[in-house]
Amino acid sequence: MKNKLLSIINLKKNYYNRKDEIEAIKDVSFDVLENEFISIVGPSGCGKSTILSILANLESKTSGDVIFYKDLTIGYMLQDDCLFFWRTILENCLIGLEVSGNLTEENIEYVLSLLKTYGLYEFKDKYPASLSGGMRQRVLRILYTHGIITYKWLITLINNGKEVYYVIR
Repeated sequence: MKNKLLSIINLKKNYYNRKDEIEAIKDVSFDVLENEFISIVGPSGCGKSTILSILANLESKTSGDVIFYKDLTIGYMLQDDCLFFWRTILENCLIGLEVSGNLTEENIEYVLSLLKTYGLYEFKDKYPASLSGGMRQRVLRILYTHGIITYKWLITLINNGKEVYYVIR
């Protein structure tokens, strides 16, 4: 029998504006088991990204329970890649290391090896606009999968882009 990794029970999320309460998620429940591959599918606006944002602790839930049975790292690929257009692919890959004070030769070599592994090495000196959408997503996969940047930190960059821009310049 497979062990549970995660349970979502009667999850609900409402958004509010000045006039209305918008129900984004209503009573969603499911379990995720070890070695299980799941997909969340549905039409645009049905709450797929909201569920993932709640699981990644980027948004709060209105009600319901989210239970983690193990210490899990939750991450997901953004709909937009959010790469900084003024930085090369390599510079984008190094930003988390720069800001965290971990930009060492060893870490730079590690990032370069990841760019080779993901087939992006020859694009390291190019800017995001010159890459396809899939290639840009691979850059983010390098950042998240290998712990170079966390999703929460990236959301902070997006929300406070100018402030972080001054930090990294």
